[in-house]
Amino acid sequence: MAGLTLFLIAMVSGAAAGAQAPQDNDHTLQAMRDEMNRAKTRLELKIPNIDRPVRPYYLEYRLLDLEVREVVAEFGTILSSTQTRNRFMDVEARVGSYKLDSSNFVSDDGFRGFIGPTGSVGIDRDYDSLRQDLWIATDQAFKEAVETYSRKQAYLSSLARQSDIDDFAKAEPVQLIEPLETPDWTSRNWDQEARDASAALRAFSEIHESRVTYYLVYATEYLLTSEGTEIRQNRHFAGIEAGLGTFAADGVPLNHFYATYATHPAGLPGVETVRKGLNVAGTELMALRAAPPAQDYTGPVLFEARAAAPMLAQVLGPAVNGARPPISFSPVMEQMLGNLGGKSDWVGRLGARVLPSGVTAVDDPGAKDFHGMPLIGGYAVDNEGVRAERVTLVESGNLKGELMSRRPGPDSSESNGHGRAAFLNDAKPTMSNLFFSSAETLSAADLKKKFLDSCRAEKLNYCLVVREMDNPALSLLHQEDFSELLASYGGGAGTGDRLPLVVYRIYPDTGREEMIRGSRIVGLNSRALRNLAGIGSDSFVFNYMQSQINGFAGTALGAFGSAQSGLPASVVAPSLLFEELEVRGARGEAKRLPLLPPPPMSPAK
Repeated sequence: MAGLTLFLIAMVSGAAAGAQAPQDNDHTLQAMRDEMNRAKTRLELKIPNIDRPVRPYYLEYRLLDLEVREVVAEFGTILSSTQTRNRFMDVEARVGSYKLDSSNFVSDDGFRGFIGPTGSVGIDRDYDSLRQDLWIATDQAFKEAVETYSRKQAYLSSLARQSDIDDFAKAEPVQLIEPLETPDWTSRNWDQEARDASAALRAFSEIHESRVTYYLVYATEYLLTSEGTEIRQNRHFAGIEAGLGTFAADGVPLNHFYATYATHPAGLPGVETVRKGLNVAGTELMALRAAPPAQDYTGPVLFEARAAAPMLAQVLGPAVNGARPPISFSPVMEQMLGNLGGKSDWVGRLGARVLPSGVTAVDDPGAKDFHGMPLIGGYAVDNEGVRAERVTLVESGNLKGELMSRRPGPDSSESNGHGRAAFLNDAKPTMSNLFFSSAETLSAADLKKKFLDSCRAEKLNYCLVVREMDNPALSLLHQEDFSELLASYGGGAGTGDRLPLVVYRIYPDTGREEMIRGSRIVGLNSRALRNLAGIGSDSFVFNYMQSQINGFAGTALGAFGSAQSGLPASVVAPSLLFEELEVRGARGEAKRLPLLPPPPMSPAK
């Protein structure tokens, strides 16, 4: 957990605070209020040759009280079991004005849009200790804001034409104080559940390594701004994530994963359900071991609903972001943002057709479930203190709106309550519960028939069906493997490289199916969605974690998240048929196989 603590300190973001409930003995808000009032009235910096002292026009205090229960198991034995509590703060100061301020700037010192210092504070909710920490943090944040503002002004003065888009949107103050919530881990024995569930993988002796992690989170988030917003709200979620690794007979590494999430620990599935899910993943991984490598292919591709929803999470995540990207003096930074898909293809196209004519896409933070299936992306107030709004993004194929934080963009100058971030990260326009639907649909059987007819019409020996997409943040168990993948893949994510996990060849003449391994789809971006050949009526609920790793959030890599560092979200989508996609052949470098076969493993009890 020491590594987790350092990680959280480095990249956390949240929101909450509010009018103090006197009976709960929580002095957090009062300390934040008192130090905020002092900073607003007295904080200033006198600069030589400038008549008036510089003062911050906006101050923001954020604090996260985080309690985490984590259990990690492998093949029926516990690797670790921890319960920790930490409190983290972040202070942001902005110098200038809403029109032009010290944020949203990439200088030669790197990205300086997130300017406030972040650090840990005492867990006792002590008034004096917290005020001391806030005092120092406010001083540091303000001084850095002054320096950044000066650098930004110098850079902008060298430009022939400056943007007329504001740096920060005004927002109505919100007061929301929820009662303090005591973590409820339920009466379930999480250690034993992790043992029993992970023991299901004993049936697969060829799995070289596995991890089954139960991750339970309770957080109280505080937000106090100089505009008058005071929020204290509770956030909680839970997840079970597993990564499995093996090697094919030719030495190429193969991986699979299992993941399930809930808004409360009590909502997590029981042991038998988890064992069934792990058994499916293990069985598919063994089938991949025996499967032939993928070959280059161009033709129709059918995404079954189980794969279509995560694919849309990757493709639409960056597209629906309406905020202006950071100002950058560096062409290298501009290119990096473009390569990762950090810039929206849809900005500036309101009213234009971006999806097939019958398609509607709506993001609704207030939705709780879809036909009885729970959704995990909901919230009432975003991490910038703005009340969440239901946003119609696409209607009848035409772009109607975009997700907005308090960073304005070319199409909108106001937030619609979608400035989201996990822990204390920089808030970005982010999906909550996205619903992708169409007025013109086909049943699963009819969509498959149309797919096979297209295959026959093109006189192809086989066509491809994608049944599940990969999430390397979960399936790859080692950081070096993840880094190696990103080195070969990350640069193409913005232009449409996608990683399917479970792919089958279907031979149209006989209907025979054959699993293949190692394929990579190229060119599957938001533009490719405009010409879908068919849409199913079989909507699937995909609950997942959006990555908050710096550089990943808001990009095409955003869907590669985990419970440890992610933001809950949901996508509801049906099967999708593409008339033509390009699929590259097998990826992965062969490794040396173990010299001895695996030892015998006793069956799970």
